[in-house]
Amino acid sequence: MSYRKANIWKTADWITILLYLVMVAAGWFSICGASYDYDSLGWFNPSGRPGSQLVWISLSFVLVFIIMMLESDFYNVFSYIIYALIILLLIATIFLAPDIKGSHSWLVFGPLRLQPAEFAKFATALAIAKLMSSYGFNLTKSRDFLIILALIFLPLLCILLQKETGSALVFLAFFFVLYREGMTGYVLLTGLCAMTFFVISTKYSDVVSGITPLGELITLSIIQAMLIVLTYIKQRGSLLLNILLGIVAASLLIAYVVSLFIPVNFVWAVIGMILASSCYLIFLSIKQWVWHHLLVILFAALSVGFLYSVDYVFDEMLEPHQQMRIKVTLGLEDDPGGAGYNVNQSKIAIGSGGLTGKGFLNGTQTKLKYVPEQDTDFIFCTVGEEEGFLGASAVLVLFAVFIIRLINLAEKQKTVFARVYGYSVASIFFFHLLINIGMVTGITPVIGIPLPFFSYGGSSLWGFTILLFIFLRLDASRKER
Repeated sequence: MSYRKANIWKTADWITILLYLVMVAAGWFSICGASYDYDSLGWFNPSGRPGSQLVWISLSFVLVFIIMMLESDFYNVFSYIIYALIILLLIATIFLAPDIKGSHSWLVFGPLRLQPAEFAKFATALAIAKLMSSYGFNLTKSRDFLIILALIFLPLLCILLQKETGSALVFLAFFFVLYREGMTGYVLLTGLCAMTFFVISTKYSDVVSGITPLGELITLSIIQAMLIVLTYIKQRGSLLLNILLGIVAASLLIAYVVSLFIPVNFVWAVIGMILASSCYLIFLSIKQWVWHHLLVILFAALSVGFLYSVDYVFDEMLEPHQQMRIKVTLGLEDDPGGAGYNVNQSKIAIGSGGLTGKGFLNGTQTKLKYVPEQDTDFIFCTVGEEEGFLGASAVLVLFAVFIIRLINLAEKQKTVFARVYGYSVASIFFFHLLINIGMVTGITPVIGIPLPFFSYGGSSLWGFTILLFIFLRLDASRKER
């Protein structure tokens, strides 16, 4: 071993490595607690889940050593090749993987099962970092932006075809990276609005006041409000604001007067507001040559179109079990024995832990196997039951410190490649944490993604380990220069 390579361990960020080791150890003990029963094979027996996870952890340390020993330039030079190989593997998985719980995402080699989707995360992060660090790249150029979108959505589409919706949605985390690197905030705003419109229109789809559907009315009112706000932010002026507010007031007044004589669907009044406001903004864009107004109009038009496509997307594109999970999350259905069973039992387990928990191996909900997937996607309920509010909070604090540390390291990078990759790592961990905790506590629908380093699974552990330590290797090389 050369002196330079041996020196890698001196320049490595040991604070992050220590956080990694703590989370892996805590995750293993959580798996022990979730998998333990009176007929247990023992924690160190490879036939049981704790023993199997221990084997994966040991092999992860071997991966860490290999990753750190490779030259940092290796990851830059071979980024596209790694990405291409993973894409080919994802495509092969669609046709070769057996049906496991309705998904075709696992390649089976005897007793060994691997999920390529977990490795697609670091491969996509490398490809994005490589492209964004190339000479002349600019996110504001349509061509460059479309290429980046293709890099993100290609593995996402392949994973969707494997019927792994949860793993596919993780790739949306890369939009946080694009925002950091100069993408307009309107893209994130559009995504946030789309989720808001979907939730509101779905939750209130059957609620009617008179002849006015409240879901449509609320959503269209938000679109009109966004139209005014986005216009005023770019071009402040009392006259502009007064005219737009005047259009709103006039539309509502006309609708109210008419409603005194005949029933009125106020949705049409709000649509009238949006059309009148859009016509005025078109006039301003031509008169003042302000193209921002046209973008605002496009946003409003796409929002209205999305609103009236929600029913089709929900009924025709989502699987029945996905529809039920969304309905349960939004409180539209009460299915405690079906789609809502996992979440209800998870809440009971977490709540029963109280402040300090029932103690290691003393959880009743988990020991009696009331919570499905309690050592994989729902591992956090084991933490909540055995360690209580304090233990669950400690895990969240640990992840918060870990993610903040990654962002801090990403900002210190001297190359665009390392910085973009670092932000990709932080974004993926943040997305996993946010969705998994939301899923276990009933805030978000159950989509089946693991809690990093805690959930049982070799592919998950290896994927997160490779993702993290490639960045730590890049960061270590920064300190060598």
